[in-house]
Amino acid sequence: MDVMYEEEYNQIQEVVDRLHRDSNAYAVLLIDKNGQEIAAAGEIENIDTTSLSSLTAGNVAATGGIAKLMSEREFSTQFHEGERTNVHISIVASRVILVVLFDERSSLGLVRLRVKKAGNEVGQIFDSMMQKLEQPSQPSIFAEITDDDIDNLFND
Repeated sequence: MDVMYEEEYNQIQEVVDRLHRDSNAYAVLLIDKNGQEIAAAGEIENIDTTSLSSLTAGNVAATGGIAKLMSEREFSTQFHEGERTNVHISIVASRVILVVLFDERSSLGLVRLRVKKAGNEVGQIFDSMMQKLEQPSQPSIFAEITDDDIDNLFND
């Protein structure tokens, strides 16, 4: 993710906040495929989100290798069940990774349902952002200045 506009970042943070609340998760992270955190919500104070993001991206990359061996494009969803913590990982819009950490306060069914909606919303935000990037920006004020103008400036 090279460019993130403030408007889109705020929209993404809203989606992550809503997913956290609506899924009863204790934490939600949105990371890029390089392992950089984009947005987070929930009880993340006691979580090393930098390491979690990096390891999750590595896990997704390794799983991508397994998918290729199986002649699959990708495995878009992973689920890890622990004694106290469950981790739901999904690839969104083939661009970013949504990580939902949840415990007995939620269920896999609820998380899957809410992740699907949130994933669609994040995908739309990224599509909108890509359209902005592809549109030519406003012409530079320097575009109107000709070589003659520059010569005249120094000749006066």
